[in-house]
Amino acid sequence: MTESSWATLCEQAPDVVSFGKSRIDGKVAYLSTVRSTGFPRTHPVTPIVGESGCYLFAEPGSSKVRDFELNKGFSLHCGMSDSSGSSGEFQMTGTVKLVTSEETRKAAEAICSYRPAASYLLYELHIHEAVATAYRSGRPQRTRWVMDDATAHAGS
Repeated sequence: MTESSWATLCEQAPDVVSFGKSRIDGKVAYLSTVRSTGFPRTHPVTPIVGESGCYLFAEPGSSKVRDFELNKGFSLHCGMSDSSGSSGEFQMTGTVKLVTSEETRKAAEAICSYRPAASYLLYELHIHEAVATAYRSGRPQRTRWVMDDATAHAGS
C-alpha cells in the first residue's frame, strides 16, 4: 500500500480536499486503529488540516499511541450532523507518521482549534484513500481518490 501526504491529495484531487477539510478540520471525527489483538478500536479525535498536512495530537500513554506503535494503519471518518447524512461524509485511510520536527509542530499548533499539551505527540496522516460522499435527493454521490503504487487517480 502506498500513501501520500495531504499536499499531494491537494494537488491531485482539490474537490475531495475542499470537501474533506470542511468536514474534519477542527471538528470531532472518529479514528479507527488496530489493537494488539487484531480487533479495531475507535477514538474520537480532532484533526488539524494545514496546507501541507493533516495532523492529530495524542497523549503519549493513550491507547491510540499504543496501537500506532504496533500498527500504523488508520481509518478516519468525519462526525455526522444528522442521521440522513445531509452534510455529507468524508473518510480516509492510510498510515500515521510521528512528527519530530519542531517547526512542523509549531505550524500545527498555530492552526489547531485547541491548545495541545506540550507532552502530546504529533502525528501526520499519510493517505492511501480518501472518499467524499454527498447526498443528492437521498442518493449518495461518491468521489474516491486512491494512491496507487504507480499513480494516483480520482473517480466515483
